[in-house]
Amino acid sequence: MKFRKLGNTGEQLSAVGLGCMGMSFAYGPADEQESISTLHKALDLGVNFWDTADMYADGENEKLISKVLVPNRDKIFIATKFGFRFKDGKPSHSGAPGTYFDGSPEWIKKAVDLSLQRLKIDTIDLYYAHRVDPNIPVEETVGAMAELVKAGKVKYLGLSEASAESIRKANKIHPITALQSEYSILTRDVENEILPTIRELGITLVPYSPLARGLFANINDVQNFGDEDFRKTLPRYQEEYLENNRNLAREINELAQSKGIKGTQLALAWVLNQGEDIIPIPGTKRIKYLEENIEAVNIDLSSSDLETIDVLLKKYPNVGERYTEGSMKLVNN
Repeated sequence: MKFRKLGNTGEQLSAVGLGCMGMSFAYGPADEQESISTLHKALDLGVNFWDTADMYADGENEKLISKVLVPNRDKIFIATKFGFRFKDGKPSHSGAPGTYFDGSPEWIKKAVDLSLQRLKIDTIDLYYAHRVDPNIPVEETVGAMAELVKAGKVKYLGLSEASAESIRKANKIHPITALQSEYSILTRDVENEILPTIRELGITLVPYSPLARGLFANINDVQNFGDEDFRKTLPRYQEEYLENNRNLAREINELAQSKGIKGTQLALAWVLNQGEDIIPIPGTKRIKYLEENIEAVNIDLSSSDLETIDVLLKKYPNVGERYTEGSMKLVNN
């Protein structure tokens, strides 16, 4: 495993982290035994940066992780997130009608204790606001988060899907260590304002969905997605964009094959090649895919490779939005 520094903290994290959401939520049926085996394998492979959130299956993902986290606490840098709540108590994705965001100081105090209880630990290494609450000043949210650092409940603070303006405001209240945002070959919005801003401030980018939600591996299998797989609702898997994305995935996979790797590995290597201050967290619940993802840390892409990828994106530009309209409303841009 290769390692990268987290912001200005001196923490050394695996260059590829592990997104744990899919083990309990959003991508089809859960398999606890398989997920726990994958978590143990991640440890064996040196993946010390694990990511979860309190909304993933309404806390069940944190409980699952605790079974491996607790006996291996000194080997794992754990990140979790707060903010999404469910009106009817039924877990769902961010754009669902019953899901809303709460970045209030009152909820933060409760949410952190609930996460600590589920994770069965005393301190969360990296605690993110899962979004920026449109109804509460970000300074107020981060001020309450800073109190958690003083109390020893949290080591470092992060934001997720925050604008450059929000990041600057937040960082004046308390140092922000990491920004988690979607970033991949297909989703490059952060390159305009956000990436330059966090680089100026010494904040690490933690891309989620760096494999474009498995598009390069699964675009031809969308018809086989189960009802529990929320990708069925995403524009990129809808008819209007499906043909474009199938053609793009085919050519990306052909490029990868010419290099003796998989399309998913090429996609992850692309993200890793964008800078040493970027630590992607591809999600998986299977050992096979975990091992494939780890191999991407050793893939160097030439300037010619990067140019070829850009040409393909221009050839197939109609990729569609990354989220539904409802979910995009909570992206602070």
